[in-house]
Amino acid sequence: MNDSAAGAPLPPPVGLGLVHWIGFQTIVIREYGRIIRIWGQTLVPSAVNATLYFVIFGSLIGRRVGQMGGHSYMQFIAPGLIMMAVISNSYANVVSSFFGAKFGKHVEEMLVSPLPDWLIVAGYAAGGLVRGLLVGVVVTAVTLLFAHLRVEHAAIIAAAVILTSAVFSLGGFINALVAKNFDQISWFPTFVLQPLTYFGGVFYSVQILPGWAQAVSYANPILYMVNAFRYGFFGVSDVDVAGALLIMAAAVAGLFTIAVVLMHRASGIRE
Repeated sequence: MNDSAAGAPLPPPVGLGLVHWIGFQTIVIREYGRIIRIWGQTLVPSAVNATLYFVIFGSLIGRRVGQMGGHSYMQFIAPGLIMMAVISNSYANVVSSFFGAKFGKHVEEMLVSPLPDWLIVAGYAAGGLVRGLLVGVVVTAVTLLFAHLRVEHAAIIAAAVILTSAVFSLGGFINALVAKNFDQISWFPTFVLQPLTYFGGVFYSVQILPGWAQAVSYANPILYMVNAFRYGFFGVSDVDVAGALLIMAAAVAGLFTIAVVLMHRASGIRE
């Protein structure tokens, strides 16, 4: 062996923090690549759905409804339609991606890596957040073709959309983690998420509902998300915006904790 080579100093060890960062980046970049690679399935459908909603509900039905909350019906439903797309796509991205990793046994590669459970959860949630925001931008562009949106509180808009996307990304992760087959990842969106979204104040103000219906509506968490987002544009809301943001932040913290605990127990993975 060459004496100079034998006496050469060894490279410094790679810090664990750098390993974690590289692992997190890898998950997010892979998720982003997946979103862009199949953009016809991840981005286009939301734009088409938004267009149909605006043409049917906003234009045809909206003429009969008139104003809602001091704005034209087209303007009123615009923030809700954007948020509806963000919710469904954030959830769908994570539940399909992580369950696919489970089904294909790719998740085992992460489990034997030096990545902690919390970072794996954060990586997939960030991937869902990326898709939610990309779809939000696409649907917003479609919205501007039909309705004028003014921005009253940009910070609240950003906070509402990021927190909402994070909530449903984490929800999708938990669903994918505990699901044992494809039927179990489609049950929640169909029978829980979709009804909550339609009754979450997207198409109407809860102020027009009778008292008992208002009380029921206030138990729907999506109502707070949609109204906080709408407040950022128009400065009007059916709920207390500060309270709504607090509810969303608490939901993110709670769901993240649940996801990490379930991941640590390998719930739904060992079976």
